[in-house]
Amino acid sequence: MPWNDKSGGGGGPWGGGGNNGGPWGQGPRGPGGPQGNPPDLEDIIRRGQDRLRSALPGGGGASPALIGLIVLVLIGLWLFKAIYTVQPDEVAVELRFGQPKAELSEPGLHFHWWPIETVETAKISEQLVNIGDSARNSSSSGLMLSGDQNIVNVQFSVAYEVSDPRAYLFDVSDPEGMLRQVAESAMREAVGRRPAQDIFRDDREGIAASVRDIIQSTLDSYKAGLTVNAVSIEDAAPPREVADAFDEVQRAEQDEDRFVEESNQYSNQKLGGARGQAAQIREEAAAYKNRVVQEAQGEAKRFISVYDEYAKAPDVTRKRIYLETMEKVLQDSNKVIVGDGGSQGVLPYLPLPELQPKAPAAPAASTGGNP
Repeated sequence: MPWNDKSGGGGGPWGGGGNNGGPWGQGPRGPGGPQGNPPDLEDIIRRGQDRLRSALPGGGGASPALIGLIVLVLIGLWLFKAIYTVQPDEVAVELRFGQPKAELSEPGLHFHWWPIETVETAKISEQLVNIGDSARNSSSSGLMLSGDQNIVNVQFSVAYEVSDPRAYLFDVSDPEGMLRQVAESAMREAVGRRPAQDIFRDDREGIAASVRDIIQSTLDSYKAGLTVNAVSIEDAAPPREVADAFDEVQRAEQDEDRFVEESNQYSNQKLGGARGQAAQIREEAAAYKNRVVQEAQGEAKRFISVYDEYAKAPDVTRKRIYLETMEKVLQDSNKVIVGDGGSQGVLPYLPLPELQPKAPAAPAASTGGNP
């Protein structure tokens, strides 16, 4: 027939007949055998083993030294995972099958059965979170509305530490983010209840204490395992758009305070002077009263003593009083003695007191020698 293979292959004009039959022969072959048959898994495994043996040193089989080396490497890897270190400012909580243990791992070197057990660490030293810092946070989280409808930009920080590591690690997904949100909400609440002047200058410490109490009570209700040590208000200022107006108001308030202080100082000065003068007048009046009373009492006592003497000898006392009175009257007057009817003319008055020798003057001190 015309399609017989002249070379003796047979099987039709396409060749390849014979064993497989049919005009197409074996046809194309796939990766695991002829087309239509599944790949041979044992053949693939055998080829992989042959390639591994050719890659290992020694050719055909693995030596005991190589097996020991592999075992040592596996043991070292396991020890590297099983031994962990806790830093001085940290504590660790071990988990067995995902369940945290009751005890805490203190700082130092520790061992656990990895991979059955895993470890979570928490930093227990005091940490600081800044809120409203424009240098680090470009958002407007620091802008708050005060009780007198003013907008203030508050920048503050919260110092906290981990008091319950298990609650901190497993009860809250993002403790620091939650603390930031709670602190910002507490500050907005405290600022919204007070005028802007309190947060600017007058009562920063009171606001910080109130914010700390609100944050701590909220964290305790969430069981976050955090303790707030302090809240510090670093800066409180109006927004940049109205900063000039607020500065002008501040300067006006400062001028008002200065004027009030000056007026109070002037008032205190005048009031003090008036009170001093009043006290002086009262003291002088009291002294005058005392002096007049004492003089009156002395005169009364003197009169009583005279009266007592008069009652004992009325004639003598009457004559004495008369003579003393005439002595006072005639002491400084010019005296003229007129005789009785038998005398002629005016008798000359001899001023006997003038004739008495006057006391000699004290001699001058001599400069030297005998007197």
